[in-house]
Amino acid sequence: MLNELAQELRPIPEGIEWFEGLSPEEQFDVLRLLCQYCVQARATTEDGPESIRRAGLRPTHTPAVLITRGRINEQLGKIAGLAPLDERRKAFRLLVSVLAIADGRRRERFCANGCGHEWHRLSATGPEGPRVSWAPGVTYVSEEGRARGRETAGRRASPTSFVE
Repeated sequence: MLNELAQELRPIPEGIEWFEGLSPEEQFDVLRLLCQYCVQARATTEDGPESIRRAGLRPTHTPAVLITRGRINEQLGKIAGLAPLDERRKAFRLLVSVLAIADGRRRERFCANGCGHEWHRLSATGPEGPRVSWAPGVTYVSEEGRARGRETAGRRASPTSFVE
């Protein structure tokens, strides 16, 4: 779900609706996961202003202020830890935007000729394509599990898993 949002394979309103349907604990888990994805994608402080613009936030919103304060990894952690529901919503939108920018840059620089990253081989086609993503509250069914009627909730999807 998260990488699909960042790669614009799913509309952000769908992601926000999904995020709001999670429990507060699951929302924190998602924000922490997004933070980790941003660090892994090598987000920089310079990604802040464009991320704010893409997320549709005002520069005075708490997550927007934090993202522009330097030491990006530290600020991402602070954003992921915001407690009020309204701030978590803004944090979600902002972190998806940061991931979109940082991962887009990484794909252009290091993965343009192919790579082994599952999240760079997502498909907008759904069950017919290798739509691999992971997030709390999403159920994955492997090909083997589908044949046996078993679901695997909360586990990382493999390249042969599909989101139901």
